[in-house]
Amino acid sequence: MRMFAVAALILVATVAAAQERAAPPSGAEVYIISPKDGAKITGPVVVLFGLKGMGIAPAGVKFDNTGHHHLLVDMDIPSDLSVPMPATDKLLHFGKGQTQTTLTLAPGKHTLQLVFADLNHMAFNPPLVSQKITITVH
Repeated sequence: MRMFAVAALILVATVAAAQERAAPPSGAEVYIISPKDGAKITGPVVVLFGLKGMGIAPAGVKFDNTGHHHLLVDMDIPSDLSVPMPATDKLLHFGKGQTQTTLTLAPGKHTLQLVFADLNHMAFNPPLVSQKITITVH
């Protein structure tokens, strides 16, 4: 019975957290500075993240109007942004506040897109997402 009570409390906390997505400030934007859409690159690929109207803070650190970057590689935006974004080989977390990364990508076409999230890896509401860009690695 105790296990059921603990599970119920976790479920309630998860639902409450899912409903508490913060709104970004008006005019806030996230974007990829480099590479440019359509770029043809010899790897490794250096990706520079851009942000306007908000600040960067590491995951787990609460400051108003801040968050951190998540880079989507060859994938679409997760369908359910009401839950924390999982870290995968295609959804990269930059929870230390990084503003760039270097990727080793196989030759061919790839897509890149940023999602900016709060201290708990939750997308803002409405979500702050960059334009999806396509690059070709030689």
